[in-house]
Formats: sequence, C-alpha cells, structure tokens
Amino acid sequence: MRILMGLDLGTTAMKIALFDETGNILAVSTQEYDLLTPLTNYVEEAPEVYWNAFKMGLNDLKKQYKMAADTQIALAMSAQGETLFVLDKEGRPLRNAIVWMDNRAVEEAKELKRVFGDAACYRKTGQVSFEACWPASKLLWLKRHEPAIFEQANKFLLIEDYFIYRLTGKYATEPSLVCSSTYWDITNRVYWKEMLQYLGISEEQLAPVKESGTVIGKILPEAAEELGLGKEVTVCMGALDQAAGAIGAGNIREGMFSETIGAALAVCAPVNNPVFDPSGKMPLFCFPLKGMYMIHTFTNGGMTLRWFRDQFCDLEMLYEKNGWGDAYEMISRQVKQVPPGSDGLVMLPHLAGSLAPDVNARAKGVWFGFTLQHTRAHFMRAIMESLGYILKRNIEALRDMGIEVKEVRSLGGGSKSRVWSQIKADISQVTLETVKSREAASLGAAILAGVAVGSFESVESAADSMVEVKERISPSRENIKEYGAGYAMYKKLFWI
Repeated sequence: MRILMGLDLGTTAMKIALFDETGNILAVSTQEYDLLTPLTNYVEEAPEVYWNAFKMGLNDLKKQYKMAADTQIALAMSAQGETLFVLDKEGRPLRNAIVWMDNRAVEEAKELKRVFGDAACYRKTGQVSFEACWPASKLLWLKRHEPAIFEQANKFLLIEDYFIYRLTGKYATEPSLVCSSTYWDITNRVYWKEMLQYLGISEEQLAPVKESGTVIGKILPEAAEELGLGKEVTVCMGALDQAAGAIGAGNIREGMFSETIGAALAVCAPVNNPVFDPSGKMPLFCFPLKGMYMIHTFTNGGMTLRWFRDQFCDLEMLYEKNGWGDAYEMISRQVKQVPPGSDGLVMLPHLAGSLAPDVNARAKGVWFGFTLQHTRAHFMRAIMESLGYILKRNIEALRDMGIEVKEVRSLGGGSKSRVWSQIKADISQVTLETVKSREAASLGAAILAGVAVGSFESVESAADSMVEVKERISPSRENIKEYGAGYAMYKKLFWI
C-alpha cells in the first residue's frame, strides 16, 4: 500500500498528515514555532526551525503509525506564500527567512510602483499592486540594505522550493506559489525579465517552474537518514497552501468558494479562465489544476485570535497544557455567551498590515467602542466578528466582478469552532459547509502527490471521492441589524 504524505508548511505551525489512498487519515502531527520580530514590521524565521519542526513531526508520526523501510511514500507540500530564503553556492541559508507577513520593504514597494506602475503589476503578475510583503520588494530591500548577502546569494527560494531542495537536491517551484512573487508573468507563465533585470538577479537564481502534481524526484539518501525515513519516498510538486486547501475541501470547480482561517484569513474562488478585476482590487493566481486560475486574497488578520490567546488566555492555555481541554474551544464557549455585535465593540484585526481587497501595509489593529460593560469575552467575540466582516468584504468584491458566491467551503482552524462558523454565515448571509477532513491543506497536498505517482487519474476524481461535507450551516436573519451596524463601522474605521 502506498502512503500519501501532505506536509503543510504554515506560518506559525507545521502539520504533517499521512493518508491512505481513500483519504483516511492514518496519523497527523502539528509542531508550532514562534516567529522572530526584532523590529516593527520585521517578521523572520530561522530556516533550521522549519526543518527541525519537520523532523520532530516525523518522529511523532512514527509513534502513531509504523512505516517500514520499504514503505512507498508520495510526499507533496502545501506552502505559505512569499516567505523568502537566500542560499549560497553550497545551498546554505545566508540569513533568516523573511516571512510573508514582513512589511519592512515599504519604500522598495513604492519604488517599484514608480518604475513599473501598479497597472503593469496587475497585468503581468495578477497582483493588484506592488506591496512590501511580495518577494520582489523583499529582494530590492536586500539589495539596498544587505548588499554583501545579496552579492553572495546563489539562489532565492520560496519555502516549498527550499524543502524540495533539502529533500531532493533539486530546485523547483510551481505556478500557484510563485504568482505573488511579482517577478513571474502569470499569463505567459515565465519569469518577468524586465523585473529580474531591475532587481539585479538572473533567472538561474530562481527555481525552475514545474506544474503541481508532478514528480520531482526521490529523496536523497542523506536526507532520508537524517529524517528517519526509508528510501522509497517520492517528492512531488505541491501548491500554495490556500490552493491545496481548496482541493482538500473539494473546491475544484468554477462557482465554488472556500475560506480558511489560520495564520491568515484567505479566500479562494477557482475560475476556468483568467479574470482580471476591472476595479483592480482582487488578485489573480494560478490554480493547481491545469489551465485553471483562482481569485485569491488573504490578510494576516487570521492570526489575531492566536495572538489574543497567547497574550490574555493564560488560564485556558494552562488547562490545555494539563490535558483539561482545548484553549480555542474554551474561548468559543465564552464567545457564545456574548450577544451578536459584541454590544457595540468593533475590531480591526490588521496587526501587521492589510491585503486585498483593501490594501494597506501600514494598517494597524483597532479596538473601538468598548465601555465599562465589556468583558474579556466581548473582545474574543469581536475578533471572530472582525474576520467575518473581512469575509463579507471579499464576497462583495467577488460579486462586483460578476462571480456569485452561493456557498462557502470553510476550512482551517476557524472552521473547528461552531460558534465562529455561525458568526461568519450570519455576517455574510451565505451558507457555510465544513468538511470532515480536519486537515484540508494536507489532504490537498496528498491528493496532488497521489496524482503525481499515479494513484489517482485526476485531482477532480480524487477530490470527489475523498472529500466529505461534515455540516451545512445556514445563515440566520435574526442578527442582520447588529451585524450590519458592525460591518458599517468596520469599513468606516478602516478608511478613517
């Protein structure tokens, strides 16, 4: 029997899941890590932290499921976008990885806007504007502020590229991941030569682009030994995390829509042909199915609840540490006791800037309207509602493009909370469907691995047979007034 391994390279945690070829989870492990924030708008991670989390996760998996030395494993990744790695000629990192949510390169993004213009950025790359978080801006920052490292650099990689290199010794990236680099031409599916020339890098310093769901190669013997794996591990091309999550949620056809709340809140709407937003607000990406694209936006506001948990929920975290429950479930129970609209308390969850459809790298978090009557639970609910408002804002933007959202597939950590799912359904007035698989992004990566090695005929057939809807959550109309007022205030606060 072949095992499918989906490796989800997340922002604050790494998940590894093993599946059989019918989609059943055999084992799953999650390893959390803390980000480095040495200065305002700086977000980094040591590359070895990711690799060590992978090793620890594999050790945990082997305790749950016995894998023989000759077990055939097909592995693919679901990867966070935009996180930049800089390697020397020996393949060693020259500095910490610059994480996707890092916004230090504000001036460099402005420079790219002046030179190329946001209209050209959208037309060429599918991204609506040059922003500090995109790898092109990060590379220009490196060139300006760390010239010695820039000159030594042999390769500039994204996180999936880096893991592929560590596992196989080969360089490869894929279309859905490299779209938001803003140095890749989404229509012609080649690197944007004029941008590379301006940045002062060559195409040889970037990973060759391979299609999702294709085989890259066998694991290196030394990597297999270090990780405690057998030699029958085939490494395959995965996808951007939200694209993989869409596959793992069964969101694989035009007219469908999925949302994920993890470190980011992200939305994904597959389309058969490239659709450029006339208002220039909604980014366009490649989708892992051949010839398809996706309207995909995200904002880092999704990690706000984790921030709140870590800073203000010591008791809940202590209970979880001692095996007395899940901290997020305890938060959800408290949120349920607070009325819709949080008694007038509204939050903007943009703790590290905001992205499409309302782009502002300098956006900050806001609490507005709290009084003596508000409790800690009110603040918890206001966070959940704020993500519901962002979801509604994205649905409105899609409708302005002529893309009607009738149902939403909900996945990620946020979908585990029944009260949060109801909040999102009520605010957006759209039915939400949660899926049975707890690890949609890992499942999507595993499906791509299965297609690559011939376990499945196609992504569509695999998803149709492996993805099951767990629950349909219909919107209530009882709270339209409260949420309408909250949404209006959210928009007003954002644009002050």
